[in-house]
Amino acid sequence: MAEAFVGTWNLISSEKFDDYMKELGVGVALRKMGGLAKPSTIISIDGDKVVLKTSSTFKNTEISFKLGEEFDESTADGRNVKSTVNIVDGKMVHAQKWDDKETTLVREVNDKSLTLTLTLGKVVCTRHYEKAE
Repeated sequence: MAEAFVGTWNLISSEKFDDYMKELGVGVALRKMGGLAKPSTIISIDGDKVVLKTSSTFKNTEISFKLGEEFDESTADGRNVKSTVNIVDGKMVHAQKWDDKETTLVREVNDKSLTLTLTLGKVVCTRHYEKAE
């Protein structure tokens, strides 16, 4: 099911990312760097685990997980969260929970593009990626 997401995805545009980071509680300096970063996301499958690597000039992160199983995640902005990832209606839905808060990161693939929708409270951020050749 996760095979549709496999590949290297490069960020091409982003809307309301600063608002989203502000809602997360990210400081001004880190938000400025995050806003300038043009990360690549590499999604692969290793046995029964999905591996998601994000790399940019500022920070690299990697998580590995089994679909549907909760795992501990340290986010790029320094939060320690409990995460689960599931495939729902063809979308990869990643939920992060911490301090009575929850955010969702929904990835949807359409041909050679990937849309990442980040939601926290009333703030919705959309990031668009294209598949690397």
